[in-house]
Amino acid sequence: MRMMGINLLAVLAAGIAIYLIEYVIFAQLMTPAQYVEMSGYPQTGDAMARMPFGVIPPLFSAIGLAFAIKWRNKPGLMAGLAVGVMLGILFGLGGSLYSFVYGPNTPTMVLVSLGHFVVAWGVAGAILGAWK
Repeated sequence: MRMMGINLLAVLAAGIAIYLIEYVIFAQLMTPAQYVEMSGYPQTGDAMARMPFGVIPPLFSAIGLAFAIKWRNKPGLMAGLAVGVMLGILFGLGGSLYSFVYGPNTPTMVLVSLGHFVVAWGVAGAILGAWK
């Protein structure tokens, strides 16, 4: 099924891949105490109540990547991977720097975020590029 030339099943698969990679990085490889220390944000009691909304950013990212790959008009796994990595660095790191420059994030958290965006968006881009 397609909408505006975008394969919606591929977007869903890419969004799920991003979500799973985020889960591994931020919930399995990192303890809550490490996250609080690196992010500089206090642990709040309502964090679990907001978890269902955590699926929205990966889906938005997958939609944006799908459009970027479509507009580039160069299908294929490697082409999609390249777009995902490039946008992960430029937009993911750029967005992460706001919480470092104007907020409490540590340089370590910026590096973790960079790795997260490059890997997650790279994988999602590869899925979207291959599944055109």
